Amino acid sequence: MYRKEEQPLPPPEKFELPFEGKLSPNNRWVIMAELIPWDDFEEEYAKLFSAEKGAPAKLFRMALGTLIIKGKLGTSDRETIEQIKENPYLQYFIGLNCYQQEPPLESSMLVHFRKRIDGELINKINKKIVKREIDKSDKEVKKKDCLQEKGEKIKNKGKLILDATCAPADIKYPTDLGILNQARIETERIIDNLYKPLRVKLRKKPRTSRKIARKEYLKVAKKRKVSYQERRKAIGKQLKYLKKNLGNIEDLIQAGASLENLSKRQKNCLETIKKVYEQQQSMWENKTQSVPQRIVSLTQPHIRPIVRGKAGKPIEFGAKLSVSCVDNYVFLDKISWENFNESCHLKEQVEKYKETFGYYPESVHVDKIYRTRENRNWCKERGIRISGPKLGRPPKNVSEEEKKQSHSDECFRNAIEGKFGQAKRRFSLNLVMTKLPETSITSIAITFLVVNLCKLLRQFLSLFLSLFTNNRTGELIKTPFINFDYTLNNFCVLKLIDLSENSWSKVA
Repeated sequence: MYRKEEQPLPPPEKFELPFEGKLSPNNRWVIMAELIPWDDFEEEYAKLFSAEKGAPAKLFRMALGTLIIKGKLGTSDRETIEQIKENPYLQYFIGLNCYQQEPPLESSMLVHFRKRIDGELINKINKKIVKREIDKSDKEVKKKDCLQEKGEKIKNKGKLILDATCAPADIKYPTDLGILNQARIETERIIDNLYKPLRVKLRKKPRTSRKIARKEYLKVAKKRKVSYQERRKAIGKQLKYLKKNLGNIEDLIQAGASLENLSKRQKNCLETIKKVYEQQQSMWENKTQSVPQRIVSLTQPHIRPIVRGKAGKPIEFGAKLSVSCVDNYVFLDKISWENFNESCHLKEQVEKYKETFGYYPESVHVDKIYRTRENRNWCKERGIRISGPKLGRPPKNVSEEEKKQSHSDECFRNAIEGKFGQAKRRFSLNLVMTKLPETSITSIAITFLVVNLCKLLRQFLSLFLSLFTNNRTGELIKTPFINFDYTLNNFCVLKLIDLSENSWSKVA
């Protein structure tokens, strides 16, 4: 059951604290709370619950705010709840009216939040926040209604950067021998659980040869260097042991054992093991190293190997992302656990840009894989310039203007690489700790939302600091003074203050 609170949240100055003092309106969490349109998406979140049945659910602001705090701080679920418990600013951020010493929710609720708030909803929130801020800061935006009345076409505006990356999952580096050994151990545990209710009926437990199989595995796994023949022989032995265990499981089921004796995790693991055996047996017989939809983890069978060809990490194991960047804001356009060619999604990403901002970009900055003949012709028809040299044999003489333009395009495209580095080094995109595919997608989408919120926060703080600096570099050597007119104009452009309501004191 979902109940919306009728009482509006108090401003930070009136947030009740158990000790004397008030919350600062210039705190980063207070500023970020004002940047997020909580009420615009609360109705969509409330549709997931019944209006009459069930216990009251946590509000949308608390659910999304907790996930943003986790992504911003890079902490675990339990540590995130502890931080919220100790920090009144975090409690204000998630929508509490006053400070409380008890934790507002359990750490296990974050798993439910990631299941309820999917990646699509987070992308909607991300686009709305960025579009609102871009529209506010653009001084020369013309009204679309006036352009439509005059019959004029909207000109292409802005620059779009496209690129793809991988979000590695938290799994052990997979090897064929290691996966087969893990599968063998799991089948031995399943045989033990299935045999327990049949002890009276079956006197002898099915033989698994687990000690011998483990010795055969360790004999190869402990070696520093293993030849191809030794590895192939060890894999063949593990395949035989695994086949024997799967046959014993079928015999126990026919003898009266029920899969209900297994946990949900073991049931899913058994189905995964059967697929792993088929894939590994096929590769061993055909002497190949690849198979369609190859499973590299028993606990996370949705993860696939993504060939990247990067130095140090030629192959990564996780989700592949197709990302766009506009004015240093990033958007998650496509996410898939299967490997895909990112050049096939250029048209879709450009159309999303038009759907969001109302016009096509002036130029699209991409790397070599995007510059296909089909994509070039499609962009040319819409008046979009695509970066990079033309197809065919390079010309002998290149003008200085073309060289300058090419260098400028390559430098401009580095912005999205910086965003990838920020998301991976600072906001844990380099190692996704969630296990389920839907929760992993939510965690990845939250990361890009947090990256954009951090940019907006830096933009706000830079404007606030301009109160005490001069906008003219020629007078920096003079005594600093407050350039009130310049700063006031900047705040008005970004709609951070409203002179009609005389709310300057709320910000300053």
